[in-house]
Amino acid sequence: MREPVDVSNADHYVWGEVADGWRLLDSPGLSVIEERVPAGAGEEWHVHDTAMQFFYVLEGTPQMQTAEGVVELSPRQGVDIPPGLTHRFFNPGKTETRFLVISTPNTRGDRRPVDAV
Repeated sequence: MREPVDVSNADHYVWGEVADGWRLLDSPGLSVIEERVPAGAGEEWHVHDTAMQFFYVLEGTPQMQTAEGVVELSPRQGVDIPPGLTHRFFNPGKTETRFLVISTPNTRGDRRPVDAV
């Protein structure tokens, strides 16, 4: 029988020494991760060669910084990142942000760090 999944029972990891991720769904073809990023923190610049991603903000006012420019986000807004687009998620706000990142296929093994844009 299927069971509900949330941050209390999902696989948890820490990234960037201060941010959290919870793997709500982790299959080869699709991943859904809830992440928490404190104020002033964010990802390193990187690119995915095959995965398409969709970032959907639950709380906070983060930015998606890309090689094409900066997208300011608010709760209940999202942005897609196609394969090959250099990007980083960043929280310039004064409070933490929470968001979902949905990737197809899964990004495991499909992430390369790149120089800042």
